[in-house]
Amino acid sequence: MRKLRTLLLATLLCGGALSAQADVLGDISQRGVLKVAVPQDFPPFGSVGPDLKPRGLDIDTAQLLADKLGVKLAVTPVNSTNRIPFLTTGKVDLVISSLGKNPEREQVVDFSLPYAPFYLAVFGPEASPVDSVQALAGKTISVTRGAIEDMALTAVAPEGTTIKRFEDNNSTIAAYLSGQVDLIASGSVVMAAIAEKNPKKVPVLKVKLKDSPVYVGMAKEQPALREKVNAILAEARSDGSLNRNAEKWLKQPLPADFQ
Repeated sequence: MRKLRTLLLATLLCGGALSAQADVLGDISQRGVLKVAVPQDFPPFGSVGPDLKPRGLDIDTAQLLADKLGVKLAVTPVNSTNRIPFLTTGKVDLVISSLGKNPEREQVVDFSLPYAPFYLAVFGPEASPVDSVQALAGKTISVTRGAIEDMALTAVAPEGTTIKRFEDNNSTIAAYLSGQVDLIASGSVVMAAIAEKNPKKVPVLKVKLKDSPVYVGMAKEQPALREKVNAILAEARSDGSLNRNAEKWLKQPLPADFQ
């Protein structure tokens, strides 16, 4: 039995190594399809339009990459919890889902150049007196479980802060709008979308947590794919494509210090 377990483990490790060494860029070219994980509940990065099709900045970015690679695009809707597992298990070639970079993620995922700006903060009603991290004590804050804002908030929240974690962004937003929580931790562009749909509950910046531009995520040990994606994004930055995406979906141009 012990020998059988050892053999099975060796087989799994060997299979994992072979998967890690696979040429994903070559696979994309051969099949003629780029498989991308995109958000469906995180406007303006990704949502479902009136025609029930995905739309948003991330979907446009995925289409840009597919067009430049000369292949068709196949999108897979994901949330903040399952987007990286979809990549590491080979269900998709890339993750373009408002993905921020941190040391933990860099251990399992490689990142492209950034393609859009983003910052994380705690937001709340204009009348709220919160104006510092210390003032979060005694407050209840909604956040999406596993998202980078969850990590950023958890790292600085003082004793006495109640963090209510939800499984998706819609639930996180609903908790704030319904008054279940005092504040919400999320991204700047999400707050702009909330303000547009709920002018009576406009969330304003209370505590900035982190500047966190977004990146394309890809499997480790794929230098050819990473080089190609970076070349496409660099060209899109130079020819204005990324700026046009920002103006279309974020309602503002790329910042001068964006890099």
